[in-house]
Amino acid sequence: MGGISLVLPPKIAVVGLGVSGKSAYQVAARRGIEVCGFDQSKPSDFDGLCVIDPDARELASAVATGGYPVAVVSPGIPIGSDLLVALRCAGIELWSEVELAWRLQESGTHAGRPWLVVTGTNGKTTTVGVLTAILGHAGVRVAEVGNVGLPITSQVDTDAEVFVVEISSFQLETTVSMRPELSICLNIESDHVDWHGSVEDYRNAKGRVYDRTKKARFYFDGDQLVKHLAEAAIEAADSELVAIGGAYLPIEDHQILGVNRVLVDGDRVGFWKERGYSHALGADIQAAAALSLAYGVSAASIEAGVAQYRPHAHRQELVSTAQGVLWIDDSKATNSHAAAAVLRDRDPGSVIWIAGGDAKGQDFDALVVEVASRLKAVVLIGEDRLALRSALAKNAPGVEIYEVEGGGDPQEWMGEVVARAQAEAEPGDSVILAPACASWDQFSSYAQRGQVFAQAVLTQVGDYRD
Repeated sequence: MGGISLVLPPKIAVVGLGVSGKSAYQVAARRGIEVCGFDQSKPSDFDGLCVIDPDARELASAVATGGYPVAVVSPGIPIGSDLLVALRCAGIELWSEVELAWRLQESGTHAGRPWLVVTGTNGKTTTVGVLTAILGHAGVRVAEVGNVGLPITSQVDTDAEVFVVEISSFQLETTVSMRPELSICLNIESDHVDWHGSVEDYRNAKGRVYDRTKKARFYFDGDQLVKHLAEAAIEAADSELVAIGGAYLPIEDHQILGVNRVLVDGDRVGFWKERGYSHALGADIQAAAALSLAYGVSAASIEAGVAQYRPHAHRQELVSTAQGVLWIDDSKATNSHAAAAVLRDRDPGSVIWIAGGDAKGQDFDALVVEVASRLKAVVLIGEDRLALRSALAKNAPGVEIYEVEGGGDPQEWMGEVVARAQAEAEPGDSVILAPACASWDQFSSYAQRGQVFAQAVLTQVGDYRD
């Protein structure tokens, strides 16, 4: 274990009382640990002991004065924030909710339960969902937990045989003792630089998923960056390094091939077929199949489990095919890599792209260069339109650009976005909401952005689908 003690401290501070923070508080208290919550604003639906102070330094001082050796910190608090810097300066150890969950598990009756851990800039949720569906079909008692699922601490004391864990770079930054059975980083693109401080720090955080892996570390063949991170993992020398693609689970003609047989036939996978056999979705299925095989699931259960899976909303979701135009909600595409994944699979000159929002410091030149040939027109939304407009003018000068400023109730101005796209679209075209940006400038979440878009499409265009 590299000298890391898994002994739980007698008292813990939980800093940030969101969903995972509340779960961490409740489970720690149930285990007999003295626990107190700390937040800069009053949390809703929380009746535990807590300290509220809007001043970050004062809040950190309260944690230190209380004698808490460990703070379980919310993934929503940037690592370089005044609050976390002050906590570190006070000598307080920072743990993610994931770190607490691992230590709680290993100190309880479920010690040794395997974790199959997935990270990546894009595709995490789909891969985790497919993997969970496969394991469930195989009769495994599986819990889907982590970044967008249930807080891991909430499931630690359940009888799940295995955890399928979606983990973000935020969570990995403060996870120090987790030992995955199997691990994979799907991909790495520049994202969340505003949270981590630099691209290098973001990449290094992602690479931590491979540390202490017991059985196998997976990466996609040809991805030299991720391969390097997998090779550099600490305390993982006893695990196998496995490249997906090429000779191991290649994709040919929409089929994922196992040993001497078709492992997944795309024609039987409705969500993949409906989305035009997207390369990105194919990679997610490959990853889930690879981890399933390594866990010991049969080929038949893998094929059946994949066929039963249904994606979460707002991920290349088909809204309408009215008048021969595909209207696609990919609001979850909150960065350039995710937007490219849906746009590059389209025919040249066939896409009316709806993009924009909170750019998170991204440079869009590479994205526009990659997808320019697919574009027919672009409708820009959001506060950070300038960066996208400049990249389009530079790298796709022949593409018509329209802007909808928005403001106020998005249900009122999204109709203008749809109308502008509808005016450009002809049969055979695709109108794709793939913003390449976060949603917080104009919406409460990417989900609300997708819902508002879909409702505007259904209202103005119709809900016909082939």
